[in-house]
Amino acid sequence: MQDTLKASPRENKVMKEATCVGIIVSSAFYALCGILGYVAFGNDVPGNLLTDDHAFYEPYWLLGLANACIAVHLVGAYQVFSQPVFEFVESWCMRKWGGTSRFMRAEYNIVGRLEVSLFRIVWRTTYVMTTMLVALIFPFFNAFVGLLGAISFWPLTIYFPIKMYILQAHIQKWSLSWISLHTLSFVCFIVSFLAAVGSIRNLIKSVLHYKPFA
Repeated sequence: MQDTLKASPRENKVMKEATCVGIIVSSAFYALCGILGYVAFGNDVPGNLLTDDHAFYEPYWLLGLANACIAVHLVGAYQVFSQPVFEFVESWCMRKWGGTSRFMRAEYNIVGRLEVSLFRIVWRTTYVMTTMLVALIFPFFNAFVGLLGAISFWPLTIYFPIKMYILQAHIQKWSLSWISLHTLSFVCFIVSFLAAVGSIRNLIKSVLHYKPFA
């Protein structure tokens, strides 16, 4: 029976297909958001089409569903990106004070076999409250995220992957593939540079009109 079963595809092939599909889908969504937003609002397009005062409000059910999806997405993303911070701080604290501090090592049974660390509750709650407070105070979130995205897009998404691919595939210098890849890298660099300039301009404008908790 096993001889009739189809063998599973190789991991690198599966990851290549998954990465390709993921990039195409996410790029399509981002492009549609940017293009349709500009078509609808022109240069006055708001940073957030769903919650900004200058955006649209109907149909209500669609906006509610979109905001709910964003909330679910951000909660999951927050958990994923926070785990390395939690692990780093907790490991460092355990190495420094774990041998002498009962607060660091104590765990309490809540329900059945569920054990909760008081240190983790205090530390992670403090972390979440601090990041929430910073987010509430910080009034120019879109411009700041745009600047980070512009700075990281070209080197992490374009330049280094292209360099690694050229070395791995042994592409000859000044060949058609080599020229095409470097042209793509240069064009994306220009796009990232212009995006960074625009984000810096928005940051400067936001700072001039800064109001806490606005």
